[in-house]
Amino acid sequence: MKQFKLINNIFGWLVFIIASIVYILTIEPTASFWDCGEFITTAFRLEVGHPPGAPTFMILAKVFSLFASDTAHVASTINVLSALASGFTILFLFWTITHFSRKIVASDGEFNTGRIIAIIGSGLVGALAFTFSDSFWFSAVEAEVYASSSLFTALVFWAILKWEDVADEPHANRWIILIAYLIGLSIGVHLLNLLAIPAIVFVYYFKKYKVDRKGVLLSLLLSVVILGGIMYVIIPWIVIIASKFELFFVNVIGMPFNTGNLVYIVLLLASVIYGIYYSYKKKKVLLNTILLAFTAILIGYSSFTIVVIRSLAEPPMDQNDPETVFSLLSYLNREQYGDRPLIYGQYFNSPIDYSNPTSEGKPIYIKKGDKYVVSDYKETYNYNPKFETIFPRMYSSQANHIKEYKKWTNFKGHPIKARTRNGENETVYKPTFGENLTFFFKYQIGHMYLRYFMWNFSGRQNDIQGHGEVTKGNWISGIPFIDDTRLGPQENLPDSLANNKAHNKYYMLPFLLGLIGLFYFYYRSQKDFWVVMLLFLFTGLAIVVYLNQYPLQPRERDYAYTGSFYAFAIFIGLGVLAITDLFKKVAPLTVSAGLATILSLIFVPSIMASENWDDHDRSYRYTARDFAWNYLNSCAPNAILFTNGDNDTFPLWYAQEVEGIRTDVRVCNLSYLSTDWYIDQMKRKAYDSDPVPFSLTHDEYVQGTRDYVPVYERFNDYQNLRQIIDFVASNSQKTRVNPGGNDYMDYIPSKKLRIPVNKKKVLANGTVADKDSAKIVNNIDWNINKSYVMKNDLMVLDLLATNDWNRPIYFAITVGRESYLNLEDYFQIEGLAYRVVPIKHNVEAGRIGSINSDIMYDNMMNKFHWGGINDPRVYLDENNMRMLMNFRSNFGRLAKQLVLEGKNAKAVKVADHCIELMPDSLVPYNYFNIPIAEIYYQTNETDKANAIVKTMSENTVQELGFYYSLDKNEFNTVSSDAQRSLALLQELIRVVQKYNQPELQKELEDNFYQFYDSYKRGRG
Repeated sequence: MKQFKLINNIFGWLVFIIASIVYILTIEPTASFWDCGEFITTAFRLEVGHPPGAPTFMILAKVFSLFASDTAHVASTINVLSALASGFTILFLFWTITHFSRKIVASDGEFNTGRIIAIIGSGLVGALAFTFSDSFWFSAVEAEVYASSSLFTALVFWAILKWEDVADEPHANRWIILIAYLIGLSIGVHLLNLLAIPAIVFVYYFKKYKVDRKGVLLSLLLSVVILGGIMYVIIPWIVIIASKFELFFVNVIGMPFNTGNLVYIVLLLASVIYGIYYSYKKKKVLLNTILLAFTAILIGYSSFTIVVIRSLAEPPMDQNDPETVFSLLSYLNREQYGDRPLIYGQYFNSPIDYSNPTSEGKPIYIKKGDKYVVSDYKETYNYNPKFETIFPRMYSSQANHIKEYKKWTNFKGHPIKARTRNGENETVYKPTFGENLTFFFKYQIGHMYLRYFMWNFSGRQNDIQGHGEVTKGNWISGIPFIDDTRLGPQENLPDSLANNKAHNKYYMLPFLLGLIGLFYFYYRSQKDFWVVMLLFLFTGLAIVVYLNQYPLQPRERDYAYTGSFYAFAIFIGLGVLAITDLFKKVAPLTVSAGLATILSLIFVPSIMASENWDDHDRSYRYTARDFAWNYLNSCAPNAILFTNGDNDTFPLWYAQEVEGIRTDVRVCNLSYLSTDWYIDQMKRKAYDSDPVPFSLTHDEYVQGTRDYVPVYERFNDYQNLRQIIDFVASNSQKTRVNPGGNDYMDYIPSKKLRIPVNKKKVLANGTVADKDSAKIVNNIDWNINKSYVMKNDLMVLDLLATNDWNRPIYFAITVGRESYLNLEDYFQIEGLAYRVVPIKHNVEAGRIGSINSDIMYDNMMNKFHWGGINDPRVYLDENNMRMLMNFRSNFGRLAKQLVLEGKNAKAVKVADHCIELMPDSLVPYNYFNIPIAEIYYQTNETDKANAIVKTMSENTVQELGFYYSLDKNEFNTVSSDAQRSLALLQELIRVVQKYNQPELQKELEDNFYQFYDSYKRGRG
């Protein structure tokens, strides 16, 4: 036994070293996209990130950041935290597999060479298979919480198995207390760890009690109660009760703020201490264990106190401002993200119950004077009961989501009469419950879980996010008859898909080995099988049910299910034992175990590693940091830059707050600008950036005030925007309108708005160059294109009215047009942002803003950094590719402007630089290369132009050839792509015809009509 323990420990640490080296070699050397930039920033500066926070992760990451030699290396040290956390996850996975293997192979406690090889081999194969799995490797190389969350899951599951080994010893329950503490800590990373609780409960039950049906059902019920108790009682109610104390002591007794919190904390601690003391003295072991576990959870959960402490310090990033117990509760409950029905609720087209349309929800308390006052209520809609259902899966009323619901379910609906707002009855087609379940099984389980599962254990088609198309983001096997049946003839794949680095084939070998291990495990050890199966189900399908995801998710969500993939890796490891048993029929155990291990290592982890390396190696990629640098350096000094999404905001925060890049620019996220706490932060100085000059006071934009402002036409001529904002903020009954009922609302009395222009000021501060002085308008006169504005739009209008041309104002090119407030005629692009300038431009249809070619040329050609995008070693995933389309577009627009200005030599340089940075071999040519080709034609660089056109034609013909090789049902999923490809060929024909290239024109026309004829015959 001692010899086995030594070998088991040695090989455990060996897989840890292998995994850690792999992950450290492939980590991104700087911040990644999505939430990573924000997490790095909150850790480095100890700030408050998005709800519900991750204080445990933040503290760990802060410690790792202390090892950075300079701020440029902070991100890489925090990425190493994820790499090492993932390495430790693999370590505990190895020991978990060998624990189960030992119970099967050496249940009598006797070990020989063959048994040891079989046990260690199973651990090696399972652990290394998970090491090189797609989703886990993705999280292991970036500064996100999922790697650390996986470590906590692996650790608590391993800990209960350690308890199982010593359960009959006097102090075995110390492992239970450790597990409780780890669960408490894990709340400060991610709640996914809690889903291991059912498996933990069943390990305890199987060890301590005789197994029968009643006991199994009670254990399952108990596990759900414990899980729900932590999620819905301990986490929120610790704070809810504190809020009751605080409200009583401050508002009723008149004590200072936080008095109730302090009294509550003292009472809670005293109660817990007394309970532990009482149970110990009275020898109530179970009660004592429960109280100690509860205390351990509280100690771990107390990491959230750092969120409140740091919020009180008012750092530059202070999301939700959780410095009161009320705002902390909102923060923990993720209230800013809204609600979704789980057990009972509405369908996507459920009519409002107009007899009682809304219900007043819980009050929202804020500090005012020396009391807490209600600023608003969480209002909820009441739906027609006829249109509500149990287990609602199709609930989102967004138009694009409704279209997808109907697509995934082949929607027919069931007609029901419903009363409209004006009291009339109309027929509404309510989804049937069968259609509801169809969406659940086809989309939520099939597309959003099983597809990811097969990515990891069968193969992945590519990294293009898909929504049901046969060409995007599906799982594959690498076995032609399987893939061709599902996805069309794979031998016809265009190069752009076949050469995608994420086109990974495992030939279903990990999946098959896992299935073998699953059935073998069930046959050999049913109790342990159900423990692992519970872990598999609760970290997989249970999450699917809980998340209740709507269609068209902004990104792939496979990272949420790595706990389930972790459990399946246990089955993969145990598959080695099954193969060993098979080989034992013809060879000795030692030979059988060795052969099974070697073959499994070759055909599972080795294939996974070789296939996945190129699309998981981020070691040379600096795109997130460099693109953020480009956004910030598109702006003039002391600018205000409006952004909108994660990827045009979080990397910029990272660049500013960690690396100190352009801290004079104020990045203002329009999504957050609809909240009072974020507006408050914008009104504070941050580093070298002055406060944003909003004129509205806190009381004038506090939650529940001017969240929605209608726009009415009361004037025929343009109205000064300053006077309009004063009108909206006047708090006078005379400036309000009654939209119905008893409520009066502030409103904007004109769609025609005016911003006066101080010509001397805009010339003096560089807003307009001297050469353009004659173009300056006296006023910016424009029509706002909205019938109402939300709070974020109102604040933008307030800024435009108040700024008086003192600070440059920009909108990032990634911001949606609906946020431009119809100001596009006064936009000037200077890089990756549009500047608001007092010059009205005549811009061609489909374009936004004019171009300052001098500034933009200097930025695009000299200043901007490109993150290694033209390095073949750099993996450019779909997210990066989408952003590069913006850059291509900008290069084309800049070159075209230079040609219009007669600067042909510069235009050619711009086009050459675009092709050099983004060659077809790395970033396949697309529509945005047509302007580049036209520039070459216009500047007599015909060979370069023809080369682009030919390459684009070849790519498009390959794509169309594949599309038209599909059967009708498969083709229907890509028909819009086929139409775009045909339109692209048409556009290429127009271009070569315009620039007199008859031979190339004929070739393109032949290609076009070859496919267009098929399209006309009805294939499209």
